Amino acid sequence: MTKGRPALTVSEARGVRELHVGGEAIQSAMRMDDPFALELDYTRCMMAFLLFHPDPRHALMIGLGGGSLAKFFHRRLPRLRTRVLELDERVIATARALFHLPPDDARLKVEHGDGIEALAPECCDLLVVDGFDDETTPAALVSQAFFDAAWCALEDNGVLVMNFMDDDRDFDRNLRRLENAFAGSVLCLPALRDPNIIVIALKGAPPALPWRDLREDAERLEVRYGLPFPRYVERLRRMNTWNAAELRLQPELKP
Repeated sequence: MTKGRPALTVSEARGVRELHVGGEAIQSAMRMDDPFALELDYTRCMMAFLLFHPDPRHALMIGLGGGSLAKFFHRRLPRLRTRVLELDERVIATARALFHLPPDDARLKVEHGDGIEALAPECCDLLVVDGFDDETTPAALVSQAFFDAAWCALEDNGVLVMNFMDDDRDFDRNLRRLENAFAGSVLCLPALRDPNIIVIALKGAPPALPWRDLREDAERLEVRYGLPFPRYVERLRRMNTWNAAELRLQPELKP
């Protein structure tokens, strides 16, 4: 272990390789016989952003881990260009050596650096944030300034998708900050099995989406990507405003 930096370890059991940074929490996992699949439930749930932004073109990703999402994007979303920022160069080296992260090319660029500094006005239409110190989200990634900058970094109709732990004591405060930045257009999706909450913030969203449209889109996405999008749609009822006809994407204005 390098002085002043958390330990980085890799473990393997029952055909699954796992990355740990700074503790026992699993930062990333890869099934050895299917290295480009999304092994962890929460990473699969993060793909629910496709229900609201089905054809992203430019992604900025803050936090690499073992590269699960970056690999999935590269393999399954061929029209998407992805730029990844990772603070720890050891993580990048490990992802390359042990987790099948492909080399940089025209559609994938992985950089050692601070993702916050990469935020620039309208630099992406998909912003993915999955950065942790063991099981804690760094304060810099949940500040009001960061969420305001995230809104500015997205093109019109862009989407932010961010991973939180479900026992985060500051979750309500962080959610309020996101809502302030995105004018209330924020949805929460509890993961199906993992102890995570996926938050999706939308720039330029309509006030609501009919459940019928969401279910039809979910069925098409399930066929295309092999992920249970219909279950994600139903899961959106857990923590968001809705009625029998539609899911609210913006707060209703009171007369």
